[in-house]
Amino acid sequence: MQGEERKLALSVAADETQVRLSLHGDWRLEDGLLSKEQLRAQLDPKPNWRSLVVEGQHLGRWDSSLMSALRELKALTDELNIALELNELPQGVIRLLNLADSYPRRQVSTEQAPQLPFFERVGRRTRKAFKRFDFTLEFLGLLTMASMRLIKGQARYRAEDVRLFMLDAGPGSFKIVALISFLIGIILAFVGAVQLRQFGAEIYVSSLVGLAMGREMGAVMTAIIMAGRTGASYAAQIGSMQVNEEIDALKTMGLSDVEFLVLPRVTAMLIMLPLLTVFSIAMGILGGAVVSSLMLDISWQLYIKQMSDTVALYHFAIGLVKSILFAVVIVMAGCIHGLNCGRSATAVGKATTLAVVHSIVAIIVVDSLVTVMLTVLGL
Repeated sequence: MQGEERKLALSVAADETQVRLSLHGDWRLEDGLLSKEQLRAQLDPKPNWRSLVVEGQHLGRWDSSLMSALRELKALTDELNIALELNELPQGVIRLLNLADSYPRRQVSTEQAPQLPFFERVGRRTRKAFKRFDFTLEFLGLLTMASMRLIKGQARYRAEDVRLFMLDAGPGSFKIVALISFLIGIILAFVGAVQLRQFGAEIYVSSLVGLAMGREMGAVMTAIIMAGRTGASYAAQIGSMQVNEEIDALKTMGLSDVEFLVLPRVTAMLIMLPLLTVFSIAMGILGGAVVSSLMLDISWQLYIKQMSDTVALYHFAIGLVKSILFAVVIVMAGCIHGLNCGRSATAVGKATTLAVVHSIVAIIVVDSLVTVMLTVLGL
């Protein structure tokens, strides 16, 4: 009976203990699914019912909505202690029901987990924080030992990995670093020009851009870009290896995971991040020069001369030192979360997210500490 609307036809025997339920029409998903409560409302079961016979001789087209309805009907009859009998249903329906019955129905728990006392929650979180801190110290110690073996020429790693990581962290990041740094230079020059023009000191825009890019923005912006791009990839790569038990295989072969996996990444980042910082500083200065020439009528020669007179080389050296510290922070965050990753796809995603967040926070913290220390030293 194709095209007929689905419906349930109920007939009760003379003794009112046996009930026949005839299925009519098409049972398709577009008509929706019947829940157990909807079936209860339509059948209106009586206390004296003992058996329910489902007949399918008038059944039209069907799909999984019929299977869902029969499963819910089975749950309802089990709840009411009524025997269920299936009569003249398609063989496909019978096979699928038998297959479904071979697996127990999943019980959804509605109970909420008990709320732990306040001090117990604080204790658990404190213990977890100390555990993470202990793992970080252990990782730092292993990384230091691996670095010493590298200096002595005793480290066991693949030199090809260093080259590949350098290509990924360096040339692969040039475009995004160039764009962001150029725009940062434009923003610094524009904001500075608006304020300095009120005092007739537009010439000092070049000094502002040079100091800001050399000491702070060049290293910080490059590090944040690398944290989101390369640090996240480190966490995802090592986390995926953890899921596939590749790190366990390395340890079985007698290889140190820190020495074989982390050391090449640290080496590549220590080489490439300072170089990218120099490139970032140059692009930021170029952006400031564009604004100065177009908005303030300052020639490129005057722009460079004013900057060279007011910005010393040690200002750029400070930015390079910061970039080295940021490189260590980025690699540590990415690799620690990768090595500490669980063995599931969700854990890899969480490790990647935490690696980026912790990297950026650590970059800002390290930059603040170094800036305060240099200010105290008068640099």
